[in-house]
Amino acid sequence: MKANITQAAPAPSSQAALPLQASPRPVSSVPAPAAPAVPSPAPAHAQSGSHGLSIEMLERMLEQQPNDPNVWSALGALLRQAAKPEAAIACQRRALEIDQRHVGAWTNLGNVLGDLERYDEAIAAQEHAVVLSGGNASLLSNLVVALRHGCRFNRALEILDVALRARPGDVGLLWDRALTLLQVGRYAEGFRDYDSRLSLPSYQNRIAEGPMWDGGPLDGKTILLTTEQGFGDVLLTARYAPLVKARGGRVLLECHPELQRLLSGVEGIDGFVRAGTPYPAYDVHCPLMSLPHRLGTTIETVPPPTRLTVPADAREKAARLVPGPDGTIKVGIIWSGRVTFKDNARRATTLSRFLRFLDVPKVRLYSIQKGPPEAELETLGTSTLITPLGPHFNDFADTAAVLERLDLVIMTDSSVAHLAGSLGRPVWNLLQFMPYWVYGDKGDTTPWYPSMRLFRQTTPSDWDSVFAAAEQALRQVVALRT
Repeated sequence: MKANITQAAPAPSSQAALPLQASPRPVSSVPAPAAPAVPSPAPAHAQSGSHGLSIEMLERMLEQQPNDPNVWSALGALLRQAAKPEAAIACQRRALEIDQRHVGAWTNLGNVLGDLERYDEAIAAQEHAVVLSGGNASLLSNLVVALRHGCRFNRALEILDVALRARPGDVGLLWDRALTLLQVGRYAEGFRDYDSRLSLPSYQNRIAEGPMWDGGPLDGKTILLTTEQGFGDVLLTARYAPLVKARGGRVLLECHPELQRLLSGVEGIDGFVRAGTPYPAYDVHCPLMSLPHRLGTTIETVPPPTRLTVPADAREKAARLVPGPDGTIKVGIIWSGRVTFKDNARRATTLSRFLRFLDVPKVRLYSIQKGPPEAELETLGTSTLITPLGPHFNDFADTAAVLERLDLVIMTDSSVAHLAGSLGRPVWNLLQFMPYWVYGDKGDTTPWYPSMRLFRQTTPSDWDSVFAAAEQALRQVVALRT
C-alpha cells in the first residue's frame, strides 16, 4: 500500500521563531472475596482485573457474608470504576470498620479520595496502606500518584527513589519520576526518563519499527517523526523540527489532517505522513515527545515556538466572523478540552463560570469551544451575548485565524492554549491544582509560551478564586485601554 505523503510548503524566509498529561490512573485493588483478609493489591501501573465480579454479584455475596471486608472493598473498587465515588468511599470504610488493617481497602480508599481531589486524605490513606504492607513496592506507586496530584513533589521524589532502588527497571515508577521531575523544572533528568512511557501497558500510540534516532547527525538519512498524545503536544513539539533538520537529514512528520494546513510552512519539515496511514521508507524514527531529550532541552534552553502558517482563506473566513477594531475588547473563551481525555474532569469547568466576564464593560465574548461542551451555549437562551464560533472551524488553521483577530483568549487548558501560545497571542490559561508539567509548579509564566499568563488553583477544585483573579485582571486591561 502506498504511503500517504505530502510535501511541505517552503519554509518562511524569516528565522522560525511538546504532552502525556498524567500518570496512569491509580488502579484499584479488587480482591477476590475468597482471598485472605489482607490481600496483596495489584501493581498500580498494571490494569487490575475484577476477577469476573460484578456489582450485582457482590451485593448478593454481602447478603451471605455481610462482615467480609474483601467483599466490601471489591464492591467499592467496582463502584469507583462505575464513577460512583461517594458510594465507593462508603464501601471502603465499611471494609475498614471490619478490618482496620485491610491493605487493599486503604489503598482503594486513597484512590477514590484522589479522584475527588481530597488529596490530604488520599495521601494519608495511601501511606497507611504502605506501612501496613511493610513497604510493598506496588503500593508505592499509588502513594506517588496521590502525592503528585497533591503537589507534594519533593516527597514524591523521595518515595520514588526508595521504590526504584527496590525495582530499578519498573517503567511505571520511571514514568512517575519523569513527570515529577519535569513538574519541578528538572528537565534534563525528567526527559531522560521520559521514554519509559513507550513501555507502559497503557501506551496506545503505534511505535514505528527500526532504529530510534539518538539525536546525532543524520548525514542525509530520512527521519520519521511520529505523532502521539494530543493535538497540543504536536503544537508543543513542532518547534523542534528546525533543530532536527539542522542535523542534516530529510524530515517527515506524521500529522493529523486537522493540523496539516497550520504546520505546512514550518521550517525543517520536508513532507507529511497522514496519521494512521502506512509509514513510508525511512532510516530512523523518533516520537515527537522524545525530541526534547534527544536535543538536550533544559528549562533554560527551551526553544521558542515555531512559526505557523495561517492560510489566506482562513483569514478571510475569520474576518467575516470577528469584526475589526470597534472599541470593544474581543475575548475568546474555552471551558473544556477533549472530553475523552482522562484528566479532563480536573482541568475543565463549565461555561457558567465565564459569564462573570460579561459584566466587564467593553468586553465581548466569543466562544471558540469545540465538541460536546458547545451544547452549554444553548442554556443561555440567546446567541447575542456570546458569539459561537466553534461550528465554523474545520481545522486548527481556521481557529488560528480567529485567534489573530481576538484581543485575548481566556480558557481552561486544552490544545488551543498551545495554539495561541505558538502564535504569540495573549492567552490566559486557567489551571487545575496540579496542571500539565509544561506549566511547572509555581508562577504565572511558562518558558514554553512567552505570551501566556497562568492563573492557578491554590486549593484543589477551587475555581472561584481563579476566576475572580482573572476577572480582576480583565478589568485592569479594560481600564488601561479606556
